[in-house]
Amino acid sequence: MVSSIEKKVLDGELISRQDALSISSVSDNEIFDLFCSANMIREHFRGDRVDLCAIINAKSGACPEDCLYCAQSVRSSAEIKTFPLVEKSTVIEKASEARQGGAKRFCIVTSGKKASSRELEKIAEMISGVRSLGLLPCATLGLLSGEELLQLKEAGLERYHHNLETSERFFPEICTTHTYQDKMKTIREVKSTGLSLCSGGLFGLGEKWEDRIDMAFALREIDPDSIPVNFLMPIKGTRLGTQETLHPLEALKIIALYRFILPDKEIRVCGGRMQTLGEFNSFIFLAGADGLLVGNYLTTSGRDFEDDLKLISQFGLRAG
Repeated sequence: MVSSIEKKVLDGELISRQDALSISSVSDNEIFDLFCSANMIREHFRGDRVDLCAIINAKSGACPEDCLYCAQSVRSSAEIKTFPLVEKSTVIEKASEARQGGAKRFCIVTSGKKASSRELEKIAEMISGVRSLGLLPCATLGLLSGEELLQLKEAGLERYHHNLETSERFFPEICTTHTYQDKMKTIREVKSTGLSLCSGGLFGLGEKWEDRIDMAFALREIDPDSIPVNFLMPIKGTRLGTQETLHPLEALKIIALYRFILPDKEIRVCGGRMQTLGEFNSFIFLAGADGLLVGNYLTTSGRDFEDDLKLISQFGLRAG
């Protein structure tokens, strides 16, 4: 079954929803065949390069949104550092560290529904500074308008990140202070400005395989350049603080599923990678990934740059 769907993808066909459901039902006995196929698809469409991105938490906490998974949410009692927008010098320092660590992209991330006009003026200067280092600047600043996105593009922004998070059906279960359609509106604005779009989601929230497939097909319609795959890290004080993490093989199967549905896109493994995969982290490329978030995350620690560069090299791949 898997080999026939693999052939369809390698021949340039888009797989059907029924194909995707078949992939999601692959049992443990067949899962390594699935990874082999996903790896073949990755090699065919994406080659041997692994795209690396690092981020800075440039404004933390005090968020009015009620996303049930987030430590910065208004509904969270998690103990995190809370601070206003950092200075440009801090961003440039962290961007320089990321560049030395092998990152190609650097993303400025702020908490809240959207960055304010005053914050955007300062962030535009940060973006110009990141660009001057030879990095590709990205940003995650919430529900911005087309005019605000153009302001950042003129400052040198290359890519805007705005996740769908999950399926349209399941979204109201994880957030009520903004809607799935609010997200879609921002994504359309990003596309209309000509910025590169990074959009994916978070897995392990309690969603079903059908939700994972629905989001993948929605992304296929949206046509982003990069698709971040995040895995829930249950944080004490959040409403999902006691949620069990996904089994490593289930997490890897999600990566493989997305490679089949979105064969020519960057599939970037981001938050929760080490916490979910553990010793299975070395399987990410075999499962179809070709991008990584390196360094630390927003409110939790990540992985050393050197360790990820070594892993990439051991698989005969190239960072860049």
